[in-house]
Amino acid sequence: MRAWQVNLQEHFGGGEVFTAFLTRALARLGVPTTLFVNGRADFWRRLALPPESELVALADAGEIARALPRPAPGERAWLLGHGPLPPQLAEAGNLRGNLRGHLRTAIAHMPPQGRDPRAFEKHDLVFAVSGWVLDGVRSTGAPAWEEPLYGVAEVRGDAGATLHARPPYEFDRRKLRDRALGAIQPMTSFFQGKASYAKRPGLTLGLVSRLTPIKQFPEQFSILAPLLAARPGLHLEVFGAGGYASVRDLKRALAPLGARARFWGHQDNVAAAYAGLDYLMTGLPEKEALGLNVIEAQSAGLPVLAVAAPPFTETVREGEGGFLYRDPRTDGGADFARLVDELVSGRPRPDPRLARSHLERFSFEAFCGRVERALAAIRARLA
Repeated sequence: MRAWQVNLQEHFGGGEVFTAFLTRALARLGVPTTLFVNGRADFWRRLALPPESELVALADAGEIARALPRPAPGERAWLLGHGPLPPQLAEAGNLRGNLRGHLRTAIAHMPPQGRDPRAFEKHDLVFAVSGWVLDGVRSTGAPAWEEPLYGVAEVRGDAGATLHARPPYEFDRRKLRDRALGAIQPMTSFFQGKASYAKRPGLTLGLVSRLTPIKQFPEQFSILAPLLAARPGLHLEVFGAGGYASVRDLKRALAPLGARARFWGHQDNVAAAYAGLDYLMTGLPEKEALGLNVIEAQSAGLPVLAVAAPPFTETVREGEGGFLYRDPRTDGGADFARLVDELVSGRPRPDPRLARSHLERFSFEAFCGRVERALAAIRARLA
């Protein structure tokens, strides 16, 4: 048995981390992987994929059909998309030659709520990364596996290392503006110097995340930044990168904080980023699938401040893994302001590592158990 996984994302994020530890879990359970990836993605070799895995870089999804071996009579290939499979693989009318009769499955890395409900309709089985996403998959009528896969709290890097500033932008080389900005950015960084991160006195909140529209950071901080700015001694550190518009809009939203908000760009060493904060902040909830950074931070001992809504109510235990507050869009940030005032006044900072039974759900061993149960369903369908 072999898994033919498809992840054609060009930029590194939580879905790519998930792909890596899923590949390792499958290898432990005796299922090697051939992973089809975007030829422009340069990060896969750094993710410690198991040696029995095969990495195939492609220019476009149309090359997958030619790369698959033709199955022997009576055999079916197991295709697993990270997100919906490309149309070339999901549409029944396209299944011929090497693709005929394959089992079409996918990981839902994004909640279907508010998205195209037909995204997974051509799939034989869909796996969700959280209960929130599972509810969404079921609501579309797609064939959903009964148990959320969740993920692994896998913190990478050295917590004691020094972090240096990097550009906060991810440039889309297909856009003329981004190509021009990408050419200018190295010169700008050279003249700015290479700042080193040091935690400042006071209470330090932080983002450790890709700066993508699904996080809704600009909308969130258009409400919260003025509240933070009105409280001296509060700082916000942003570890992550995103598209030009996403970074621009977040900088505008954080303008009330002035120099108390700093951008450090993407950091491979997330352990050091977590170690330099007092609390991790999440984005707004409804477009978020799970939040690997939320479970990573807690396993590193960093408590989380999150909106009291799924999926964060699945991953954060109130008072143990951090604190939950009402959606600021419903109360203008009043509950968040109350919470921050309590933290500044000395409310005890929880250590999420003490919530062992909760964190155990996000261990690699527990993840392998969930994958093993899912494999039983895959084998039954292949048979």
